Amino acid sequence: MNGQDVETLLQALPYIREHKGATFVIKCGGEIARDPAALDNLAADIALVFHVGVRPVVVHGGGPQASDLQRRLGHEPQLVQGRRITDDQTLEVAKMVFGGQINIDILGALRRHGILAVGVSGVDGDLIRAVRRPATDVTDPKTGKTTHVDWGHVGDIASVNTRLLQKLLDDGYVPVLCSLGSDRSGNVYNINADTVAARVAADMKAGKLILLTDAPGLLENPDDEESLISYISASRCEEMLKTGAIRGGMVPKIQTLIEAVRGGVRRAHILDGKLTHSLLVELFTKEGTGTMVTTTEEEARYLDE
Repeated sequence: MNGQDVETLLQALPYIREHKGATFVIKCGGEIARDPAALDNLAADIALVFHVGVRPVVVHGGGPQASDLQRRLGHEPQLVQGRRITDDQTLEVAKMVFGGQINIDILGALRRHGILAVGVSGVDGDLIRAVRRPATDVTDPKTGKTTHVDWGHVGDIASVNTRLLQKLLDDGYVPVLCSLGSDRSGNVYNINADTVAARVAADMKAGKLILLTDAPGLLENPDDEESLISYISASRCEEMLKTGAIRGGMVPKIQTLIEAVRGGVRRAHILDGKLTHSLLVELFTKEGTGTMVTTTEEEARYLDE
C-alpha cells in the first residue's frame, strides 16, 4: 500500500463512520446481472460495503433476460412505455428468470466474495402484497395515439412488510429480493423492480436507495454525458419533469427516486452499475460518480459536509 492508497482510505473514513449501521437498498438492473464481469464487480463492492457495517438489501430486475427467454420460447415480448405486459406465459417466464436464474446468479457472485446471502421474492413472508393492475388507456407521447392496455399479471403494490428482510439483516445475511409479489389469494404478479426497491427503502427507513443502471445518471443535456448533475433536490427534479427536460427512460427512474425521497429515504442515487467500483466511488467520495436526489433540506446539509 502506498501513500496515495492511505490518503484514499482517510478520505473515505468520514463516510464509513456515517454509513455504519445504516440500511441501503441497492437495485441491480438486469443489464448488470447479465454481464458476468459487471456482476462480479458489483458483488465485490457490496461485500466491502457490508464489511464496513452497512446493511445492504439487494433488489433486482431482469427485463433483458426475460425478453431473451420469451423469444427463445417463440413468444415476442410486449412492452408499453417500458412496462412489460404479463400474460400467462410471460408470468411463467418471470417466475423462472426473476425467482430463479438471476436471483441465483447474484447469490453466487456474492458468495464468491464471502457474503452469506439469501434469495427471496415478494411472495415470501407476504413481503410484497400486490393487486392486479387494472386495464388502462395509455397514450404514446410520440404519436399521440391512445391504446387500451390489459396489463395481465402485472401488479401494483398494496402494502409492504419488511420484517423478513429485517430478520435476515439482523442475523448477518444479505437479502436478495426479486420483484414478484402476491395478493391474499396467492395470485402471483410481476412488479416493476424500481418500484419495489423504492417502497422497500421507504418502509425500512433506509439511509439510501441506489439504482444501478447502464446510464451515468441524470444529465442536464440528455445528449451530452459531460453534463452530469451530481446532486439535485426532488423539487428541482419535479420541475424538470414538468418542462420535459427529463425524458425517455430516465423519466420513470427519476420518478422512483423522488418517490423514495418523499417516502423518507434520506438520499437516493442513480449511477452506472457497469462502471468499475461505481458504487464505492458514489458512497465514499464527495464527488461521487452518478446523481444524488434529496430533499431541499438534505441538499443543504450535503453542501455543508
